Amino acid sequence: MPPGPDEPQVSGRLRPPSLGMLLAEARGLFEFNASLMLSPLLMRAPRGDGHPVLALPGFLASDLSMAPMRRYLSELGYEAHAWRMGRNLGGLERMREALRARLAEIHATSGRKVSLVGWSLGGVYARDLALQAPEMVRYVVTIGSPFANDVRATNATRLYEALTGERVEDFAELREAIAGDLPVPATSIYSRADGVVNWRTCLLRPSDRAENIEVHLASHIGLGVNPAALWAVADRLAQPEGEFWPFDRAGPFAIAYAPPERAVSA
Repeated sequence: MPPGPDEPQVSGRLRPPSLGMLLAEARGLFEFNASLMLSPLLMRAPRGDGHPVLALPGFLASDLSMAPMRRYLSELGYEAHAWRMGRNLGGLERMREALRARLAEIHATSGRKVSLVGWSLGGVYARDLALQAPEMVRYVVTIGSPFANDVRATNATRLYEALTGERVEDFAELREAIAGDLPVPATSIYSRADGVVNWRTCLLRPSDRAENIEVHLASHIGLGVNPAALWAVADRLAQPEGEFWPFDRAGPFAIAYAPPERAVSA
């Protein structure tokens, strides 16, 4: 699919979303308010089986950003866990050991495999954890996470590199693995209206246990509290362990989802 007017490609490279799209991220507050207003509908989502879920925040965010997600999943019957590492200041290589230790702690305490829900950079961490320890991971859901294609195409790349000392070009082999197929079922939730991350960097390769779900008009900072995204997360996590079937776009938020054939590679 050719790039849209806000995300042109030059010499095979993707560009970050435009300044106009970035400024429009302020609508994330309305998405949060919408989830509060629509909470009775959200509670009609499939209920969980009590298995643990680890919620991983995005770049510069803390556990507070994932609190609505954790509360929602807890109300649906999951054992929702915070990452407990303070503000996410980035560093894919630097964070690997601590993240694996946190996953191992939850797995050992619960005696069950752990589903991972990661927002933005947190989703990149989640995919890496699934590669490191598939025996401890049940399912991976990424939300607006730039793990594929030209991952420089975000409006946070320069700040990430300045704070972490890592260049996006570093760890090429690790980045390629994270962008590839995972040994566990996975879902990527994204929006073409994302003002921080070029949506093409969020696309995984669909398979018999991996899929992309596009949410219309969602912002990057609102995607993790967007009611349609919350419903999709709950629906995906409710699948029995070891099973996978495509997301059913029917239901109370059907109008918010693009048809699956729109989720094409860049």
